[in-house]
Amino acid sequence: MKFPVPALLSACAALCVLFAGASPAFSAPAPLHVQGNQLLDSTGHPVRLRGVNCASMEWSTNGEGHILRTVEVAVKNWHANIIRLPLSQDRWFGKAPDQHDGGASYRALVRRIVDLVSSNNAYIILDLHWSDMGHWGRDIGQHRLPDRNSIVFWQHLAPAYANNPAVLFDLYNEPNHVTWDEWYRGGRLTETDRKSGDTVTYDAVGLPELFRTIRATGAKNVIVAGGINWAFEVDGILQGRELSDPQGDGVVYAVHPYPHPYEHLGLETIPQWSARLQKFADRLPLIVTEFGSLEKSWPFPPSWHTNDEGWNRDTLRTLEAHHWNWVAWDMHPYAEPCLITGCDYTPTPSFGVWVKQALAKNLE
Repeated sequence: MKFPVPALLSACAALCVLFAGASPAFSAPAPLHVQGNQLLDSTGHPVRLRGVNCASMEWSTNGEGHILRTVEVAVKNWHANIIRLPLSQDRWFGKAPDQHDGGASYRALVRRIVDLVSSNNAYIILDLHWSDMGHWGRDIGQHRLPDRNSIVFWQHLAPAYANNPAVLFDLYNEPNHVTWDEWYRGGRLTETDRKSGDTVTYDAVGLPELFRTIRATGAKNVIVAGGINWAFEVDGILQGRELSDPQGDGVVYAVHPYPHPYEHLGLETIPQWSARLQKFADRLPLIVTEFGSLEKSWPFPPSWHTNDEGWNRDTLRTLEAHHWNWVAWDMHPYAEPCLITGCDYTPTPSFGVWVKQALAKNLE
């Protein structure tokens, strides 16, 4: 996905209306658990989750002043039954340069968002989206793997929402430029600090360690785990890397299909990646936690004979045909691919219109 620039963020914040109501009363949806390759509710029936990502809490301490309104529109007007909320481990603890309260207001806002979603009988994925290469407050952003501070994040957040039936935990957003062994065990990684240009070496943490960290807190919530290659590739999990969870409610594996070339896999068509993922979904539960087309940045080959709208519509048809759970990226006017054109929440014609139409199936 692409992130908005600060000037556009300020313009959006100025236009949007802050939702100022009190936190809604707690009224959680049915608890979820994994059985085999399915996600089930407390009655044992398969669950269909269809929803949207609501970005900004990873780069903004106050969600740009309109995150509550965005989430409210998503669940009440668009009828999403799941929200994915990207978070920053640094902002959770008040380590960002603009924070001066130890993260108290940030954590309180996350609580209000969770309560809002839950009170509307929907689910929410709390997603560790941005980390810091093991250095609090330094190069807060998207990195190749989680770090030792990510363990501290989950040690603190997981107990706060332990066993809340509305809450799922997404271990780490889009592991990238790593091997399956690094995904599983962690290790020493080297990246470039995007602000200073300095080379930074840090101790990366494998996703199983974050999984064990959460379970050690007593939280049994369903956990979401994305694969490598920007969460596009999950096949390696079937090679002895499944996260065994006898003490919890189970693990669902996340994929992010976008129409651009991926390391090892190249540029796959919708039929190609859906066939590959179906082989995985026949054995383990799958959720598509991001998708969307951005042809201006990811040009289609002429042989595809499609455009953003065509790709998005065909992807939605494919997700429905396979009965996969999905969460579209993103309910923000500048975090591309965008579902809305502006802060009046008008759906984008090539993407948002079709996602909103598909979300109406949640009312059936």
